[in-house]
Amino acid sequence: MATAKKAAPAKKPAAKPAAKKAAAPVKPAAKPAAKKAPAARKPNAAFMKAMTPSASLAAIVGATALPRTEVTKKVWDYIKKHDLQDPTNRRNINADDKLKAVFGGKAQVSMFEMTKLISDHLK
Repeated sequence: MATAKKAAPAKKPAAKPAAKKAAAPVKPAAKPAAKKAPAARKPNAAFMKAMTPSASLAAIVGATALPRTEVTKKVWDYIKKHDLQDPTNRRNINADDKLKAVFGGKAQVSMFEMTKLISDHLK
């Protein structure tokens, strides 16, 4: 005897009764865990050490001993004051007579190469 399977009757999805949303009591927002304040950064002693500029660099930044960071700031002030950045590629510096002496005679250097060339003029 062959047994035939009966097809399961199609079930209709049960309609959910509309439940009233109960207003949940408002809880104060949980405060995030207190973050530890990072330790104050100590300046790198190598950058803060006063260095004496060479005669050609002293014509731009002054003859007094300065940290490397201040020398770089003063060179950038000089570049901006005399509008020496290349207008098409702002990463390049067009040297005037004073900067050519610092840049080893190069007419144009990149801003990344500039820091290397300046460091050769610091003692």
